[in-house]
Amino acid sequence: MKKSFLWFCGALFASAVFGLNVHAQQTRPSAYAITNAQIVTVSGANISRGTIVVRDGLIEEVGASARVPADAVIIDGAGLTVYPGFFDANTSLGLAAPPTPRPGGQPAQAAQTTQPQSNSNYPDGLQPEESAIERLKAGEAQFETNRNAGFTTVLTVSREGVFNGQSAVINLAGETVSEMIIRPAFAEHFSFVTLRSGQYPTSLMGTFSALRQMLLDAQRLQENRKAYDKNPRGMRRPEADKSLDALLPILNRQMPIVFNANTEIEIVRALDLTKEFNLNAIISGGQEAAKVAGRLKAQNVPVLLSLNFPKRTTTASPEADAESLELLRRRAETPKTAGQLATAGIKFAFQSGGMTSISDFTTNANKAVENGLAKDAAIRAMTLSAAEILGVADRLGSIERGKIANLTVARGDIFNKDKTITHVFVDGKLFEQKEKPKTSTPTATPGGAQPAATANVGGNYSITIEIPGQSLAGTLSLTQQGETLTGNLQTQLGTTPIKDGKITAEGFTFTTTVEFGGSTFDLFVTGRVSGNDISGTMTSPQGAIPFRGTKTP
Repeated sequence: MKKSFLWFCGALFASAVFGLNVHAQQTRPSAYAITNAQIVTVSGANISRGTIVVRDGLIEEVGASARVPADAVIIDGAGLTVYPGFFDANTSLGLAAPPTPRPGGQPAQAAQTTQPQSNSNYPDGLQPEESAIERLKAGEAQFETNRNAGFTTVLTVSREGVFNGQSAVINLAGETVSEMIIRPAFAEHFSFVTLRSGQYPTSLMGTFSALRQMLLDAQRLQENRKAYDKNPRGMRRPEADKSLDALLPILNRQMPIVFNANTEIEIVRALDLTKEFNLNAIISGGQEAAKVAGRLKAQNVPVLLSLNFPKRTTTASPEADAESLELLRRRAETPKTAGQLATAGIKFAFQSGGMTSISDFTTNANKAVENGLAKDAAIRAMTLSAAEILGVADRLGSIERGKIANLTVARGDIFNKDKTITHVFVDGKLFEQKEKPKTSTPTATPGGAQPAATANVGGNYSITIEIPGQSLAGTLSLTQQGETLTGNLQTQLGTTPIKDGKITAEGFTFTTTVEFGGSTFDLFVTGRVSGNDISGTMTSPQGAIPFRGTKTP
């Protein structure tokens, strides 16, 4: 996450609160009807020209001859395709950030309030009882970028610690937490990481050993409790331990455990542990899952497959160091994994894997198609297969009568870059897509005169971002090559590269990707330079704020 933007993005969200509240208070239609559209049901045959009726958050009718109710708002779907709402099967969307640690590891809030003592005997990071629901924030604005990309449902869980805690399946709509929840406690998540320096486990082998020991301890605790409940006399009563209690549903196969594992050795270790304790396991990430496809199939372990494919770690300039053979191999092989899992008969769903731009999701899904995955299988991995793995296929994942009205409507092939998401329904609520701010382009003057020359904007600028009630200082570094602009935006806490930079007669434009609360969105920047002075606006889907500054030597 680009921490330098958290304060800034929070202000953008706050500046939009009034407008969002007004929008939420508008009267919603009781019914919608999408007519004349191609319908990809996923669970059955496609309908080349049909109608979907949505009422009270549910799909009331679907079919080639479905009747349009008199009270329905009609959306002409000619030239459009309707899909079940897309799933992202592993995110941190909607979760409030944890308290910022003070020096020495103490959370900032700990100095102000006395927190209740936990009955866990394990340190932070090794506490599986943590829950996404406890940190889930309400509000629809935080999900706008993801909805605009066609996503309606996600699995959300913390990314911190060895045990990431219990995940939740949520819809990307609702002004209260209760409105968002589809499944409040889906699975326990475990990552092959180490804890901070000096705290066990400090190695990946230690991480694996810690999990195994905790499962054995939980197993022993359960056995002791059964014996104590049967005849407590003469027995020392078993201790209560919140962390071990959270592992009992996993040992009893009442809750899955999701192993965040990408490499072959991590996946093998997860499968070994799954077999030893007879766990209901899921692999998340799975970049090298095809190497152990036989074991995944034999043990009936599905995969939440990351579409965050390996990228170049060096620039493409002739002077750059050559990429390692291992990275070249992974870049070539990872897009083939989905097709290989499909061939092996392993159930899988797609997830974003922490990618910085959600637009890469369908781009990389298309790379999987180009590398052997059938297109309908790719769509299924974004819809019904995800719903099946997450245990919500009885209400989501396909377009069927009686299911929740989560729908994604698109113009053009969903895997093409030039596609347009035109409508998204979440829980039957229509979210209209917002257009990006339009920029002016030079045009020829009357009489055939040439357009004005482009502005000269290259250089380094000290800027102040005028957040309401406060200011954020930074540096804007711009490199101009003809009409192309590159560079970065820096604050005291980090640097964010700019992209799609263009020079115009009046100034410049560029975008940059911002992450806030687990959600990513594009920030659109326009500016102009006059002598040594620079000014402009930074616009997100939620609002705009000004910036200004001066050129530095």
